[in-house]
Amino acid sequence: MFFQNIYEKGLAQASYLIGCQKTGEAIVIDPRRDIDVYLEIAEREKLKITKITETHIHADFLSGTRELAAVTNAEILLSDEGGKDWEYQFSHTGLKDGSVFKVGNLKFEVLHTPGHTPEHISFLLTDTAASNKPIMIFTGDFVFVGDIGRPDLLEKAAGIEGTRIVGAKQMFQSLNKFKALPDYVQVWPGHGAGSACGKALGAVPSSTVGYEKLVNWAFQIDDEEKFVDTLLDGQPEPPKYFAMMKKLNKVGPAILGGIPRPARYTLAQFDNAVKENITIIDTRNKLSFAGGHVPGSINIQDNSAFSTWAGWILDYEKPFVLVAHDHRIEELTKQLIRIGLDNIAGYLSDIDGWANAGHELETVNQITCSDLQNRLNENNIQVLDVRGYAEFNAGHLQNAINIHVGYLFDNLDTIPKDKDVVVHCVSGDRSSIAASLLLSKGFKNVINLTGGYSNWANNGFKIEREENLVVA
Repeated sequence: MFFQNIYEKGLAQASYLIGCQKTGEAIVIDPRRDIDVYLEIAEREKLKITKITETHIHADFLSGTRELAAVTNAEILLSDEGGKDWEYQFSHTGLKDGSVFKVGNLKFEVLHTPGHTPEHISFLLTDTAASNKPIMIFTGDFVFVGDIGRPDLLEKAAGIEGTRIVGAKQMFQSLNKFKALPDYVQVWPGHGAGSACGKALGAVPSSTVGYEKLVNWAFQIDDEEKFVDTLLDGQPEPPKYFAMMKKLNKVGPAILGGIPRPARYTLAQFDNAVKENITIIDTRNKLSFAGGHVPGSINIQDNSAFSTWAGWILDYEKPFVLVAHDHRIEELTKQLIRIGLDNIAGYLSDIDGWANAGHELETVNQITCSDLQNRLNENNIQVLDVRGYAEFNAGHLQNAINIHVGYLFDNLDTIPKDKDVVVHCVSGDRSSIAASLLLSKGFKNVINLTGGYSNWANNGFKIEREENLVVA
Protein backbone atom coordinates (compact mmCIF):
# COMPACT_ATOMS: atom_id res chain seq x y z
CA MET A 1 0.00 0.00 0.00
CA PHE A 2 1.16 3.53 -0.80
CA PHE A 3 -0.02 6.37 1.43
CA GLN A 4 0.67 10.10 1.42
CA ASN A 5 -0.81 12.93 3.44
CA ILE A 6 -0.83 16.19 1.42
CA TYR A 7 -1.11 19.13 3.82
CA GLU A 8 -1.82 22.72 2.82
CA LYS A 9 -0.69 24.94 5.69
CA GLY A 10 -2.59 28.09 4.71
CA LEU A 11 -6.01 26.48 5.15
CA ALA A 12 -4.72 23.79 7.54
CA GLN A 13 -6.27 21.29 5.12
CA ALA A 14 -5.29 17.67 4.59
CA SER A 15 -5.96 15.51 1.56
CA TYR A 16 -4.79 11.98 0.93
CA LEU A 17 -3.53 9.85 -1.92
CA ILE A 18 -3.69 6.12 -1.23
CA GLY A 19 -2.63 3.51 -3.77
CA CYS A 20 -2.51 -0.24 -4.25
CA GLN A 21 1.00 -0.89 -5.51
CA LYS A 22 0.09 -4.34 -6.81
CA THR A 23 -2.58 -3.12 -9.24
CA GLY A 24 -1.27 0.44 -9.70
CA GLU A 25 -4.63 2.03 -8.79
CA ALA A 26 -5.03 5.01 -6.47
CA ILE A 27 -7.68 7.16 -4.81
CA VAL A 28 -7.56 10.78 -3.68
CA ILE A 29 -9.63 11.89 -0.68
CA ASP A 30 -10.67 15.55 -0.32
CA PRO A 31 -8.45 17.03 -3.08
CA ARG A 32 -7.73 20.73 -3.23
CA ARG A 33 -8.25 22.67 -6.46
CA ASP A 34 -4.63 23.03 -7.58
CA ILE A 35 -4.26 19.37 -8.49
CA ASP A 36 -0.68 19.26 -9.78
CA VAL A 37 0.54 17.79 -6.48
CA TYR A 38 -1.62 14.66 -6.91
CA LEU A 39 -0.62 14.19 -10.54
CA GLU A 40 3.07 14.50 -9.64
CA ILE A 41 2.81 11.96 -6.80
CA ALA A 42 0.89 9.49 -8.95
CA GLU A 43 3.41 9.78 -11.78
CA ARG A 44 6.36 9.40 -9.43
CA GLU A 45 4.88 6.32 -7.77
CA LYS A 46 3.65 4.82 -11.07
CA LEU A 47 0.04 4.94 -9.92
CA LYS A 48 -3.13 5.74 -11.85
CA ILE A 49 -5.77 7.76 -10.02
CA THR A 50 -8.98 5.80 -10.65
CA LYS A 51 -11.24 7.14 -7.88
CA ILE A 52 -11.78 10.50 -6.17
CA THR A 53 -13.94 11.09 -3.12
CA GLU A 54 -14.85 13.63 -0.44
CA THR A 55 -15.91 13.37 3.17
CA HIS A 56 -18.53 16.13 2.80
CA ILE A 57 -19.49 19.34 1.01
CA HIS A 58 -16.65 21.54 2.17
CA ALA A 59 -17.04 25.09 3.47
CA ASP A 60 -13.44 26.19 3.90
CA PHE A 61 -11.88 25.39 0.52
CA LEU A 62 -12.96 24.77 -3.05
CA SER A 63 -12.84 21.11 -3.94
CA GLY A 64 -10.54 19.84 -6.69
CA THR A 65 -12.64 16.73 -7.34
CA ARG A 66 -14.04 17.83 -10.70
CA GLU A 67 -10.72 19.36 -11.73
CA LEU A 68 -8.86 16.13 -11.01
CA ALA A 69 -11.52 13.94 -12.61
CA ALA A 70 -11.36 16.00 -15.82
CA VAL A 71 -7.66 15.17 -16.14
CA THR A 72 -7.65 11.55 -14.96
CA ASN A 73 -11.14 10.31 -15.94
CA ALA A 74 -11.36 8.87 -12.44
CA GLU A 75 -14.71 7.85 -10.95
CA ILE A 76 -16.20 10.39 -8.53
CA LEU A 77 -17.72 8.85 -5.39
CA LEU A 78 -19.68 11.19 -3.10
CA SER A 79 -22.10 11.05 -0.21
CA ASP A 80 -25.78 10.52 -0.94
CA GLU A 81 -26.63 10.81 2.75
CA GLY A 82 -28.23 13.72 4.59
CA GLY A 83 -31.39 14.17 2.53
CA LYS A 84 -32.34 16.07 -0.59
CA ASP A 85 -30.98 19.44 0.56
CA TRP A 86 -27.49 17.97 0.92
CA GLU A 87 -27.12 16.26 -2.45
CA TYR A 88 -24.21 17.06 -4.74
CA GLN A 89 -25.58 18.51 -7.96
CA PHE A 90 -23.07 17.09 -10.41
CA SER A 91 -22.55 13.60 -11.76
CA HIS A 92 -21.14 11.06 -9.30
CA THR A 93 -21.49 7.58 -7.86
CA GLY A 94 -23.48 7.79 -4.64
CA LEU A 95 -22.26 6.46 -1.31
CA LYS A 96 -24.38 5.46 1.67
CA ASP A 97 -23.65 4.25 5.17
CA GLY A 98 -22.25 0.74 4.79
CA SER A 99 -21.22 1.17 1.16
CA VAL A 100 -18.01 -0.65 0.27
CA PHE A 101 -15.70 -0.02 -2.68
CA LYS A 102 -12.21 -1.17 -3.55
CA VAL A 103 -9.08 0.37 -5.03
CA GLY A 104 -7.05 -2.66 -6.00
CA ASN A 105 -6.62 -4.63 -2.78
CA LEU A 106 -7.65 -1.69 -0.61
CA LYS A 107 -11.17 -1.88 0.80
CA PHE A 108 -12.99 1.28 1.86
CA GLU A 109 -16.10 1.07 4.06
CA VAL A 110 -18.32 4.14 4.26
CA LEU A 111 -19.55 5.36 7.66
CA HIS A 112 -22.24 8.05 7.75
CA THR A 113 -20.97 10.45 10.43
CA PRO A 114 -23.28 13.50 10.48
CA GLY A 115 -22.82 16.38 12.90
CA HIS A 116 -20.47 18.77 11.19
CA THR A 117 -22.79 18.52 8.18
CA PRO A 118 -25.78 16.21 7.53
CA GLU A 119 -24.14 14.40 4.58
CA HIS A 120 -20.74 13.86 6.20
CA ILE A 121 -19.14 10.45 5.71
CA SER A 122 -15.88 8.84 6.87
CA PHE A 123 -13.83 6.10 5.23
CA LEU A 124 -12.57 3.01 7.05
CA LEU A 125 -9.64 1.45 5.19
CA THR A 126 -8.55 -2.19 5.19
CA ASP A 127 -5.47 -3.36 3.30
CA THR A 128 -6.87 -6.81 2.41
CA ALA A 129 -3.51 -8.06 1.13
CA ALA A 130 -2.11 -7.69 4.64
CA SER A 131 -5.08 -8.28 6.97
CA ASN A 132 -8.85 -8.41 7.25
CA LYS A 133 -8.72 -5.79 10.01
CA PRO A 134 -9.09 -2.03 9.36
CA ILE A 135 -5.97 0.08 9.75
CA MET A 136 -7.03 3.68 9.04
CA ILE A 137 -10.07 5.92 9.17
CA PHE A 138 -10.28 9.15 7.19
CA THR A 139 -12.51 11.35 9.30
CA GLY A 140 -12.71 14.62 7.34
CA ASP A 141 -14.32 17.17 9.67
CA PHE A 142 -15.79 14.55 12.02
CA VAL A 143 -12.98 13.75 14.47
CA PHE A 144 -9.82 15.83 14.57
CA VAL A 145 -6.72 15.34 16.68
CA GLY A 146 -7.91 16.62 20.06
CA ASP A 147 -11.20 18.04 18.83
CA ILE A 148 -14.29 17.35 16.71
CA GLY A 149 -16.00 19.19 13.88
CA ARG A 150 -18.17 22.17 14.69
CA PRO A 151 -21.90 21.87 13.92
CA ASP A 152 -22.68 25.58 13.78
CA LEU A 153 -21.11 26.53 10.43
CA LEU A 154 -24.27 25.91 8.42
CA GLU A 155 -26.13 28.38 10.63
CA LYS A 156 -23.39 30.96 11.21
CA ALA A 157 -21.73 30.96 7.79
CA ALA A 158 -24.36 29.68 5.37
CA GLY A 159 -27.39 31.20 7.14
CA ILE A 160 -29.31 27.92 7.43
CA GLU A 161 -31.29 28.53 10.60
CA GLY A 162 -31.90 25.88 13.23
CA THR A 163 -29.09 23.53 12.22
CA ARG A 164 -26.52 23.94 14.97
CA ILE A 165 -28.46 22.20 17.76
CA VAL A 166 -29.54 19.40 15.43
CA GLY A 167 -25.98 19.03 14.19
CA ALA A 168 -24.55 18.92 17.72
CA LYS A 169 -26.97 16.13 18.68
CA GLN A 170 -26.11 14.22 15.50
CA MET A 171 -22.43 14.58 16.36
CA PHE A 172 -23.09 13.10 19.81
CA GLN A 173 -24.62 10.03 18.16
CA SER A 174 -21.95 9.77 15.44
CA LEU A 175 -19.21 9.55 18.06
CA ASN A 176 -20.65 6.18 19.13
CA LYS A 177 -19.58 4.75 15.76
CA PHE A 178 -16.09 6.06 16.34
CA LYS A 179 -15.95 4.64 19.88
CA ALA A 180 -16.82 1.18 18.52
CA LEU A 181 -13.72 1.04 16.30
CA PRO A 182 -10.58 -0.82 17.43
CA ASP A 183 -8.21 1.37 19.43
CA TYR A 184 -5.31 0.69 17.07
CA VAL A 185 -7.01 2.23 14.00
CA GLN A 186 -5.11 5.28 12.77
CA VAL A 187 -7.09 8.54 12.53
CA TRP A 188 -6.36 10.84 9.58
CA PRO A 189 -8.51 14.02 9.76
CA GLY A 190 -9.28 16.68 7.18
CA HIS A 191 -7.77 19.59 9.14
CA GLY A 192 -5.12 20.52 11.65
CA ALA A 193 -4.33 23.42 13.96
CA GLY A 194 -5.37 26.78 12.51
CA SER A 195 -8.55 25.62 10.82
CA ALA A 196 -11.81 27.40 11.61
CA CYS A 197 -13.66 24.07 11.38
CA GLY A 198 -13.09 23.47 15.10
CA LYS A 199 -11.90 25.36 18.16
CA ALA A 200 -8.97 23.35 19.55
CA LEU A 201 -7.44 21.27 16.77
CA GLY A 202 -4.10 19.66 17.47
CA ALA A 203 -0.97 20.31 15.41
CA VAL A 204 -0.04 16.62 15.13
CA PRO A 205 -1.22 15.30 11.72
CA SER A 206 -2.72 12.01 12.90
CA SER A 207 -3.79 10.02 15.92
CA THR A 208 -5.44 6.72 16.82
CA VAL A 209 -8.94 5.85 17.91
CA GLY A 210 -7.67 4.75 21.31
CA TYR A 211 -5.69 7.90 21.94
CA GLU A 212 -8.60 10.15 20.98
CA LYS A 213 -10.91 8.26 23.33
CA LEU A 214 -8.40 8.94 26.10
CA VAL A 215 -7.61 12.63 25.55
CA ASN A 216 -10.12 14.23 23.17
CA TRP A 217 -12.53 16.33 25.24
CA ALA A 218 -15.53 15.15 23.20
CA PHE A 219 -15.19 11.59 24.49
CA GLN A 220 -15.15 12.65 28.13
CA ILE A 221 -18.77 13.87 28.20
CA ASP A 222 -21.54 11.29 28.41
CA ASP A 223 -24.46 13.66 28.94
CA GLU A 224 -25.93 14.84 25.62
CA GLU A 225 -27.12 18.24 26.86
CA LYS A 226 -23.75 19.06 28.41
CA PHE A 227 -22.01 17.82 25.27
CA VAL A 228 -24.11 20.10 23.04
CA ASP A 229 -23.46 23.15 25.22
CA THR A 230 -19.71 22.47 25.37
CA LEU A 231 -19.41 21.84 21.63
CA LEU A 232 -21.19 25.06 20.69
CA ASP A 233 -19.42 27.26 23.24
CA GLY A 234 -16.41 29.30 22.15
CA GLN A 235 -16.36 28.42 18.46
CA PRO A 236 -14.39 30.99 16.43
CA GLU A 237 -15.98 33.32 13.90
CA PRO A 238 -16.43 31.47 10.59
CA PRO A 239 -14.97 33.32 7.58
CA LYS A 240 -17.59 34.88 5.34
CA TYR A 241 -16.43 32.99 2.29
CA PHE A 242 -17.57 29.69 3.84
CA ALA A 243 -21.10 30.27 2.53
CA MET A 244 -19.77 30.67 -1.02
CA MET A 245 -17.67 27.51 -0.69
CA LYS A 246 -20.74 25.51 0.36
CA LYS A 247 -22.65 26.74 -2.67
CA LEU A 248 -19.87 26.16 -5.19
CA ASN A 249 -18.88 22.76 -3.84
CA LYS A 250 -22.47 21.59 -3.95
CA VAL A 251 -23.17 22.60 -7.55
CA GLY A 252 -19.67 21.75 -8.74
CA PRO A 253 -16.72 24.17 -9.00
CA ALA A 254 -15.75 25.45 -12.44
CA ILE A 255 -12.98 23.47 -14.11
CA LEU A 256 -9.97 25.71 -14.72
CA GLY A 257 -7.83 23.39 -16.79
CA GLY A 258 -4.66 24.67 -15.13
CA ILE A 259 -3.35 27.40 -12.85
CA PRO A 260 -4.28 30.89 -14.15
CA ARG A 261 -1.41 33.23 -15.05
CA PRO A 262 -2.27 36.79 -14.00
CA ALA A 263 -0.95 39.56 -16.22
CA ARG A 264 2.06 41.53 -15.02
CA TYR A 265 0.73 45.09 -15.19
CA THR A 266 2.64 47.98 -16.65
CA LEU A 267 2.46 51.26 -14.74
CA ALA A 268 -0.08 52.54 -17.25
CA GLN A 269 -2.29 49.48 -16.79
CA PHE A 270 -2.04 49.81 -13.03
CA ASP A 271 -2.91 53.52 -13.27
CA ASN A 272 -6.07 52.58 -15.15
CA ALA A 273 -6.99 50.03 -12.51
CA VAL A 274 -6.59 52.66 -9.79
CA LYS A 275 -8.73 55.14 -11.75
CA GLU A 276 -11.41 52.50 -12.27
CA ASN A 277 -11.51 51.82 -8.50
CA ILE A 278 -10.66 48.15 -8.91
CA THR A 279 -9.87 46.59 -5.53
CA ILE A 280 -6.12 46.50 -4.90
CA ILE A 281 -4.70 43.93 -2.49
CA ASP A 282 -1.19 44.79 -1.30
CA THR A 283 0.54 41.57 -0.20
CA ARG A 284 3.67 43.19 1.25
CA ASN A 285 4.42 42.94 4.95
CA LYS A 286 2.56 45.24 7.32
CA LEU A 287 5.58 47.51 8.00
CA SER A 288 6.20 48.15 4.29
CA PHE A 289 2.50 48.81 3.78
CA ALA A 290 2.35 51.24 6.70
CA GLY A 291 5.36 53.11 5.32
CA GLY A 292 3.72 53.77 1.98
CA HIS A 293 0.97 52.20 -0.13
CA VAL A 294 -1.42 53.00 -2.94
CA PRO A 295 -4.31 55.02 -1.48
CA GLY A 296 -7.38 52.81 -1.10
CA SER A 297 -5.45 49.54 -1.25
CA ILE A 298 -5.99 46.79 1.34
CA ASN A 299 -3.15 45.01 3.10
CA ILE A 300 -3.42 41.21 3.18
CA GLN A 301 0.09 39.99 3.84
CA ASP A 302 1.68 37.18 1.90
CA ASN A 303 1.82 34.66 4.73
CA SER A 304 0.10 31.44 5.74
CA ALA A 305 -3.20 33.23 6.42
CA PHE A 306 -3.38 34.99 3.05
CA SER A 307 -6.14 32.90 1.49
CA THR A 308 -8.31 33.01 4.62
CA TRP A 309 -8.24 36.80 4.84
CA ALA A 310 -8.71 37.18 1.10
CA GLY A 311 -11.86 35.10 1.50
CA TRP A 312 -13.06 37.35 4.31
CA ILE A 313 -12.47 40.57 2.39
CA LEU A 314 -12.82 40.12 -1.36
CA ASP A 315 -16.03 40.19 -3.40
CA TYR A 316 -16.36 36.99 -5.45
CA GLU A 317 -18.15 38.86 -8.22
CA LYS A 318 -15.56 41.60 -8.79
CA PRO A 319 -12.02 41.64 -10.23
CA PHE A 320 -9.05 42.63 -8.12
CA VAL A 321 -5.38 43.48 -8.60
CA LEU A 322 -2.45 42.33 -6.48
CA VAL A 323 0.68 44.17 -5.41
CA ALA A 324 3.15 41.29 -5.18
CA HIS A 325 6.66 40.17 -6.05
CA ASP A 326 7.10 38.33 -9.35
CA HIS A 327 8.44 35.18 -7.69
CA ARG A 328 5.38 34.95 -5.41
CA ILE A 329 2.58 35.42 -7.90
CA GLU A 330 2.16 31.73 -8.81
CA GLU A 331 1.85 30.65 -5.18
CA LEU A 332 -0.52 33.52 -4.36
CA THR A 333 -2.68 32.57 -7.34
CA LYS A 334 -2.86 29.00 -6.08
CA GLN A 335 -3.91 30.21 -2.64
CA LEU A 336 -6.66 32.31 -4.19
CA ILE A 337 -8.11 29.65 -6.47
CA ARG A 338 -8.16 27.21 -3.54
CA ILE A 339 -11.07 29.26 -2.24
CA GLY A 340 -12.55 30.13 -5.64
CA LEU A 341 -11.18 33.66 -6.01
CA ASP A 342 -10.51 33.41 -9.73
CA ASN A 343 -11.00 37.07 -10.72
CA ILE A 344 -7.35 38.13 -10.56
CA ALA A 345 -7.13 40.89 -13.15
CA GLY A 346 -3.35 41.30 -12.86
CA TYR A 347 -0.56 42.37 -10.55
CA LEU A 348 2.03 45.10 -10.00
CA SER A 349 5.47 44.05 -8.84
CA ASP A 350 7.10 47.46 -8.43
CA ILE A 351 5.34 49.81 -6.01
CA ASP A 352 8.44 52.04 -5.91
CA GLY A 353 8.25 52.49 -9.66
CA TRP A 354 4.66 53.64 -9.35
CA ALA A 355 5.62 56.12 -6.61
CA ASN A 356 8.62 57.38 -8.59
CA ALA A 357 6.30 58.08 -11.50
CA GLY A 358 4.80 60.90 -9.47
CA HIS A 359 2.09 59.15 -7.44
CA GLU A 360 1.69 59.96 -3.77
CA LEU A 361 1.67 57.05 -1.36
CA GLU A 362 -0.53 56.87 1.74
CA THR A 363 0.82 55.90 5.19
CA VAL A 364 -0.68 54.35 8.31
CA ASN A 365 -0.29 56.44 11.46
CA GLN A 366 1.15 54.64 14.50
CA ILE A 367 0.90 55.04 18.26
CA THR A 368 3.00 53.37 20.97
CA CYS A 369 1.50 51.67 24.01
CA SER A 370 2.94 54.35 26.29
CA ASP A 371 1.41 57.18 24.27
CA LEU A 372 -1.94 55.42 24.14
CA GLN A 373 -1.87 54.87 27.89
CA ASN A 374 -1.47 58.61 28.37
CA ARG A 375 -4.45 59.32 26.09
CA LEU A 376 -6.93 56.63 27.14
CA ASN A 377 -9.05 58.96 29.28
CA GLU A 378 -9.40 61.59 26.57
CA ASN A 379 -12.81 62.01 24.94
CA ASN A 380 -11.36 62.25 21.45
CA ILE A 381 -9.99 58.70 21.24
CA GLN A 382 -11.60 55.31 20.70
CA VAL A 383 -9.84 51.93 20.90
CA LEU A 384 -11.05 49.41 18.32
CA ASP A 385 -10.15 45.78 19.06
CA VAL A 386 -10.43 43.71 15.86
CA ARG A 387 -9.72 40.30 17.40
CA GLY A 388 -12.31 37.55 17.82
CA TYR A 389 -14.94 37.85 20.53
CA ALA A 390 -13.42 35.06 22.65
CA GLU A 391 -10.04 36.80 22.59
CA PHE A 392 -11.67 40.09 23.50
CA ASN A 393 -13.65 38.63 26.40
CA ALA A 394 -10.49 37.04 27.78
CA GLY A 395 -8.90 40.48 28.15
CA HIS A 396 -9.06 43.88 26.49
CA LEU A 397 -8.09 47.52 26.80
CA GLN A 398 -10.13 50.04 28.77
CA ASN A 399 -13.31 51.22 26.98
CA ALA A 400 -12.42 49.29 23.83
CA ILE A 401 -15.09 48.21 21.40
CA ASN A 402 -14.79 44.87 19.64
CA ILE A 403 -15.51 44.35 15.95
CA HIS A 404 -13.87 41.33 14.36
CA VAL A 405 -11.87 42.54 11.36
CA GLY A 406 -13.95 40.37 9.04
CA TYR A 407 -17.12 42.21 10.07
CA LEU A 408 -15.80 45.77 9.71
CA PHE A 409 -17.53 46.47 6.40
CA ASP A 410 -20.85 45.54 8.03
CA ASN A 411 -20.34 47.85 11.01
CA LEU A 412 -18.82 51.04 9.63
CA ASP A 413 -21.63 53.12 11.11
CA THR A 414 -20.54 52.12 14.63
CA ILE A 415 -17.04 53.54 14.19
CA PRO A 416 -16.67 57.23 15.11
CA LYS A 417 -15.31 59.69 12.58
CA ASP A 418 -14.90 62.53 15.06
CA LYS A 419 -12.32 60.73 17.22
CA ASP A 420 -8.93 59.13 16.73
CA VAL A 421 -9.62 55.42 16.24
CA VAL A 422 -6.76 53.26 17.55
CA VAL A 423 -6.91 49.84 15.94
CA HIS A 424 -5.22 46.76 17.36
CA CYS A 425 -5.19 42.96 17.32
CA VAL A 426 -2.63 40.69 19.02
CA SER A 427 0.52 41.62 17.14
CA GLY A 428 -0.48 43.76 14.17
CA ASP A 429 -1.36 41.48 11.24
CA ARG A 430 -5.13 41.76 11.58
CA SER A 431 -4.99 45.40 12.62
CA SER A 432 -3.07 46.18 9.43
CA ILE A 433 -5.94 44.67 7.44
CA ALA A 434 -8.43 46.62 9.54
CA ALA A 435 -6.60 49.94 9.26
CA SER A 436 -6.33 49.57 5.50
CA LEU A 437 -10.03 48.70 5.21
CA LEU A 438 -11.01 51.79 7.19
CA LEU A 439 -8.65 54.02 5.21
CA SER A 440 -10.13 52.66 1.98
CA LYS A 441 -13.58 53.70 3.24
CA GLY A 442 -12.56 57.25 3.96
CA PHE A 443 -11.66 57.02 7.66
CA LYS A 444 -8.65 59.32 7.93
CA ASN A 445 -8.65 59.18 11.74
CA VAL A 446 -7.16 55.68 11.95
CA ILE A 447 -4.08 54.92 14.05
CA ASN A 448 -2.45 51.50 14.47
CA LEU A 449 -1.26 50.40 17.91
CA THR A 450 2.37 49.36 17.50
CA GLY A 451 2.89 45.82 18.75
CA GLY A 452 -0.82 45.33 19.48
CA TYR A 453 -2.40 43.71 22.52
CA SER A 454 0.62 41.49 23.07
CA ASN A 455 2.89 44.50 23.51
CA TRP A 456 0.31 46.20 25.73
CA ALA A 457 0.03 43.17 28.02
CA ASN A 458 3.77 42.51 28.11
CA ASN A 459 4.37 46.08 29.28
CA GLY A 460 2.02 45.60 32.22
CA PHE A 461 -0.66 48.09 31.19
CA LYS A 462 -4.18 47.68 32.57
CA ILE A 463 -6.37 44.94 31.11
CA GLU A 464 -10.12 44.60 31.62
CA ARG A 465 -11.89 41.27 31.52
CA GLU A 466 -15.53 42.11 32.09
CA GLU A 467 -18.00 41.98 29.19
CA ASN A 468 -18.01 44.98 26.89
CA LEU A 469 -19.61 45.95 23.58
CA VAL A 470 -19.19 43.13 21.09
CA VAL A 471 -20.41 43.58 17.54
CA ALA A 472 -20.62 40.54 15.30
